[in-house]
Amino acid sequence: MILFSTDNCDNGTSEWHVPASIVAKRTVNPIREVVYNMKVSPNPNKEYISLALGDPTHYGNFKIHENCVDAVITQLKSYKANGYVPSVGVESARIALAKKFSTEEAPLTSEDIVLASGASDALSLAISVLCNEGQNILLPRPGFSLYQTLSESKGIECRYYNLLPDRNWEIDLDHLSSLIDEKTACLLMNNPSNPCGSNFTRQHLESILSLCEIYKLPVICDEIYEDMVYGGNIFYPIADLTKTVPILKISGLAKRYLIPGWRVGWIFIYDYNNILNEVRAGLASLANLILGANSLISSALPDMITNTPQSFYDETNKSLEENAKLSADVLGKIPGLHVIVPQGAMYMMVGINIEEFKDIKNDIEFSEKLVQEESVLCLPGKSFHYPNYVRIVTTAPAEKLNEAYQRIKEFCARHHV
Repeated sequence: MILFSTDNCDNGTSEWHVPASIVAKRTVNPIREVVYNMKVSPNPNKEYISLALGDPTHYGNFKIHENCVDAVITQLKSYKANGYVPSVGVESARIALAKKFSTEEAPLTSEDIVLASGASDALSLAISVLCNEGQNILLPRPGFSLYQTLSESKGIECRYYNLLPDRNWEIDLDHLSSLIDEKTACLLMNNPSNPCGSNFTRQHLESILSLCEIYKLPVICDEIYEDMVYGGNIFYPIADLTKTVPILKISGLAKRYLIPGWRVGWIFIYDYNNILNEVRAGLASLANLILGANSLISSALPDMITNTPQSFYDETNKSLEENAKLSADVLGKIPGLHVIVPQGAMYMMVGINIEEFKDIKNDIEFSEKLVQEESVLCLPGKSFHYPNYVRIVTTAPAEKLNEAYQRIKEFCARHHV
């Protein structure tokens, strides 16, 4: 039975037309766009080696600690972690996180913590709670492409501040300042950095905070690679360095615990002057969209973060440091390339001196031909708004890295002027 006349329907047709929403259409992942458009096949005569995937578990050489496995098994067998949880997260997990990450300079309680479905979901919540459609957000260049994806999906303008390769990828604060106007909602920063592998000094972090104090800018700080530093570098949580600038810190289990597929991340709210009262309530409301993070993993989290020994983190960092040194030593000697030595995380940006190559015009061509000829995939810098660089993920086993770098050396020699 037809309950209304279709004579005056706008489409004026009997054909179906069900378009995707505006939100869906403006949701684009730059990395996927670049990789899908490369349209080249690996050399069938050479084993394919990917140095592009930011997943430390991909090659199997970085393994989760057995304590984390046991913690999940215990919760699974308890039959107490199978139901829904509070939208802001399991209380025992939030208490454990507050206890572990509180410092004298930046104390936390469970009320300052919201759990999410991985750090990416925590980022989405943080951006949603601080930014309105039509406002702008300040993002790093080069920077993790998901920041753009999340922001543009929500109708937020992305403004990119430059990082300086000749200063270990520090923020160009003058350029950052020039981007700020009355519609700027917040600064989003990432330390240690994907894709740069950099780690900011205390002095630089304090300079960033001073600028935010002047412009009254809240900060979303993605610290998913916190404490994953090496080479004598020290990681400074940004919240430890201010009593005035409100901070939403993003982190999670994915990288430090080597379990990106387990999907538990969090937001820490640092607000000593009650500036973020509405934001706290807003985060609680937004958390209702996901009805809480993974119940099983959240319930195991207190045991995981409390009883995993320091030696596990130390061994991870040692392996990352060895791989970073190997990568910088080998790639830094290849004519036509230049490297910025990583200080943390699991990435390295490698510059391409385009003028030294006879038949390569940009980072896209470099990456395409490298796959086609040598079956080695590196992400082009275009994926991170930084042309004529490629990003190397340094988590593959040493023998894989050596093989990939030997092929890159031979590739560069063939195409070098």
